[in-house]
Amino acid sequence: MIPLYDDNPTRSFPILTIVLIASCVLVFLWQLSLGKNMQAAVYSLGMIPAVLFNFANLPQELTTVPPLATVFTSMFLHGGWMHLLGNMLFLWIFGNNIEDAMGRIRFIIFYLLCGIAAAMAQALPDPQSAIPMVGASGAISGVLGAYLLLYPRAKVLVLIPLGFFMTTWRIAAGWVLGGWFLIQLVSSLGNNANGGVAWGAHVGGFVAGMLLVSLFKQKHIPLFAEARK
Repeated sequence: MIPLYDDNPTRSFPILTIVLIASCVLVFLWQLSLGKNMQAAVYSLGMIPAVLFNFANLPQELTTVPPLATVFTSMFLHGGWMHLLGNMLFLWIFGNNIEDAMGRIRFIIFYLLCGIAAAMAQALPDPQSAIPMVGASGAISGVLGAYLLLYPRAKVLVLIPLGFFMTTWRIAAGWVLGGWFLIQLVSSLGNNANGGVAWGAHVGGFVAGMLLVSLFKQKHIPLFAEARK
């Protein structure tokens, strides 16, 4: 089930959502320009739990930023085109409404805090892991958690594969995002980091978004609001 867009217009232009998307795209293009050194950039700027918690050290040539800074730099790196495009699609569909509901300054702080929470949710269960975590999905998961509590009744057009056929269906955001979270939760309980997917980060970011949304939304925006017409 792939979301395509939501029937929930905004009152303001989502400049920060666009800036975040553009930043991730530009950083990924920079990664591609590195050629064979792309993997080195992932280890240098990705969040590695063992390095973050001082169980291991990177080789001198890969140490470009302090370990704590990789919690932030990792949010703008991606492991491939599908990783990037999937994340940016979700951010584009749901981020504009959360930016609208919070205001720009609160939104970017919220986004980064959710990214931090996601990184910790991925790192703390296995602090000696040497696997680098990259991607905006943890922070974007926080956006999804906030959207679930703010606009669960907004309709989302989703693409549903049925064997060799595709169909579209408008489904309430509560079902789309609730189902997405359930998949992440079950997957995180099965294997937290195998297969190249940081399931724990998705769960941690989503929960952080749900917990923080009431603190960051504008006062006149209620929880469980109707979608704007």
